Amino acid sequence: MIPAAFDYYRPKDMAAVLSILEEHGDDARVMAGGHSLIPMMKLRMADVPHLIDLQDVGGMSDIAIDADKIVIGAMVTQAQIIDHAALGTKAPILSEAALQIADPQVRYMGTVGGNVANGDPGNDMPGLMQCLDATFSVVGPDGERDIAAREFYEAAYMTAREDDEVLTRVTIPMPSGGYAYEKQKRKIGDYATAAAAVQITKDGDTCTSASIAMTNLSDIPVYSEAASAALVGTAVDDAAIKAAIDAMLGDIDPVEDNRGPVAFKNHVAGVILQRAITRAWSRA
Repeated sequence: MIPAAFDYYRPKDMAAVLSILEEHGDDARVMAGGHSLIPMMKLRMADVPHLIDLQDVGGMSDIAIDADKIVIGAMVTQAQIIDHAALGTKAPILSEAALQIADPQVRYMGTVGGNVANGDPGNDMPGLMQCLDATFSVVGPDGERDIAAREFYEAAYMTAREDDEVLTRVTIPMPSGGYAYEKQKRKIGDYATAAAAVQITKDGDTCTSASIAMTNLSDIPVYSEAASAALVGTAVDDAAIKAAIDAMLGDIDPVEDNRGPVAFKNHVAGVILQRAITRAWSRA
């Protein structure tokens, strides 16, 4: 289908972006890579009279790695995540997840900011960022503010970002320990039936910390504090993994759709989490 007519803007700086948003209010939307918004416009599921393309806005396409944190600009693409050698060393879970997003064509255009900002429960980066305890920085007419990834998502396509605010960067505390991103999907390019992001640290044979988040099993990504806690202080044996899976199943709320009934999704979620925990533990 063809989208409804719209005015197209390609500003050079954030001040111009915010000016257009202020002028047109709810009739204006910003676009990063466009892989979520443009299909919705073509299907007439989104009416956007004023479309603001962020491609030319400076300062949003950089990756910075410090001793204690990683800062990723909102316009960094999934392909850049995959190709960044230092990032692959410091936080390999990011490239492991990015490689499972859609296909190479999408990854060359799809951005980190677009993936996390629009609140699509099927996107991979929101759950991953909750697992990594990331912080999202947004800027609007009242200035800049930071929002924890674990507090950002309110419902499907509804987030803590206001309509006149733009997500500019993602800040991640330097990850440590073992990691895994596991995803089950019907075919290449599809959303996950279930996906799990896991980060684990250990001392000897004992888990000292764990972080678990699930994707596409509720109307928001699910950071499962109970599942994470079930692993801490254990040797991550079969009993501990089962306890973590049971806790996770109590936190998710899948619905039946073309990816399967609820019982099937719960089963897949358990299998995926078991794989992710096992692999993260082996890397810890």
